[in-house]
Amino acid sequence: MRHLYLCLGYGSLALGVIGIFLPVLPTTPFVLLAVWFFAHSNPDLAERLYTHPRFGHLLTTWRDQKAIPQRAKIYALSMLAVSYGLILWLTETALLPLVLAIIMGSVALYIATRPTPREKPGNRSPGA
Repeated sequence: MRHLYLCLGYGSLALGVIGIFLPVLPTTPFVLLAVWFFAHSNPDLAERLYTHPRFGHLLTTWRDQKAIPQRAKIYALSMLAVSYGLILWLTETALLPLVLAIIMGSVALYIATRPTPREKPGNRSPGA
């Protein structure tokens, strides 16, 4: 299973990196999958993702609190809306937009209802 998880981790990470450049392919779910697969196959690779300058904070916040920062929520929901708008504009059938509205709407609802991260005791802003 270790080798399978390692391959799935690399595959998920590759899809996540591709998702950075393709707006219709999400990045975050694939990076979350990759870190989970790496945690079960090669903890050193998981730790590299947890300490990554770009993704590390988001991953550790999700791992520790199951929370999504407000800025990430806004970005994710905006990209879902833009992607759906493109689908409506480029699609001539009625079935695909309906199916994707259900799927993307469910994803949007899930993202919107996740809590925002709790403030850590030492991270108070001055004057607060």
